[in-house]
Amino acid sequence: MTTAQIDGALRSTAGALRLVESRTTSPRTVDVAEYVEAIAAHCPYLARSVARGLTGWTVYKARGGAADVQAEVFHAGVRAAEWVRPLATRPHGALMCENIVVLGAGQDALAWPHWVLKHLYAPVGLMFGKFSAGEEKTDQHGRHIPAPPVSFLPVRVSVRPRDPRFLERTPDLAAAVAAAVDDGRDAFEGIPHEWKEIKEWAHHLLPRQ
Repeated sequence: MTTAQIDGALRSTAGALRLVESRTTSPRTVDVAEYVEAIAAHCPYLARSVARGLTGWTVYKARGGAADVQAEVFHAGVRAAEWVRPLATRPHGALMCENIVVLGAGQDALAWPHWVLKHLYAPVGLMFGKFSAGEEKTDQHGRHIPAPPVSFLPVRVSVRPRDPRFLERTPDLAAAVAAAVDDGRDAFEGIPHEWKEIKEWAHHLLPRQ
């Protein structure tokens, strides 16, 4: 497995996120148990993942400007993705799910990291989501989805027969998920490593109006 080398991406922004709680399957610093139980009705894999101890949570606190927080959220996302990749092929690896909680962060801090991360890791079979505290949503069947108590980015192993249907607005991304295979490649091959340059690179992936 090739690990992404992005150490230089955050040297100028270190401190914009404070680690509140290291990875755990039962976080003490945020109350997500009731939310997870409620959201399991909308995700057929979540209950099994939790039951097997394969859903992890890492909690951070945003304490910098939006641009600096974006950079460190992105870095945290890369760490989570690279944690999941080698575990995906193990027994029950398809149920792996890592959640990056960012206390005090809103859409502005999560949107760009989420956009970049899902494009970087879709080709190797990972899916990133984005949930903002208090945000109301509905699922593909029009059912109400409980509002999350915290803002977080989940990363999980993609389900190729299902997940492309959630990406209708980004057909290139849907195609990447459908054809995904983790062959051990460096997800950053041919892509700049500094956050500012990564963000500029990601602009060309925005859907054309």
